[in-house]
Amino acid sequence: MRVGLISDTHGLLRPQALDFLRGSDHIIHAGDITGPEILPPLAAIAPLTVVRGNNDRGEWASAIPETAILRVGPVAIYVIHDLKELPIDPAREGMRVVVAGHSHKPACQERDGVFYVNPGSAGRRRFSLPISVGELLVDGGQVQVRLVTLDVQ
Repeated sequence: MRVGLISDTHGLLRPQALDFLRGSDHIIHAGDITGPEILPPLAAIAPLTVVRGNNDRGEWASAIPETAILRVGPVAIYVIHDLKELPIDPAREGMRVVVAGHSHKPACQERDGVFYVNPGSAGRRRFSLPISVGELLVDGGQVQVRLVTLDVQ
């Protein structure tokens, strides 16, 4: 199963990001959406799990949860916008993956059997950071993580 990862769109859903996400079986948006118009094109590709980021304000964002748990077979994925606000011990709670955004820096690190994945920012460029997305490839209990820098001008 392919889980597409996107975060920090900040009101800009790039065609390159949509192209990458096509073919996903599920999509996770890790917050800082900053506009409801971002979600329908993602949901048209695959079922969508979304969390609210610190810049997601207003009535449209009030129904979006701050955290979410997605189960892909035996693999539990915890989603939160800012990793610094993580309210659980993921390893103790049986999570295999934590997906977070906020920093705009794509990263993947494994600690105590848990992958901590930040797909980076797919929206407007911040400083000299790349425009990026990611994916989780889940096969039974095995997880592979891939982060991709998008070719944008």
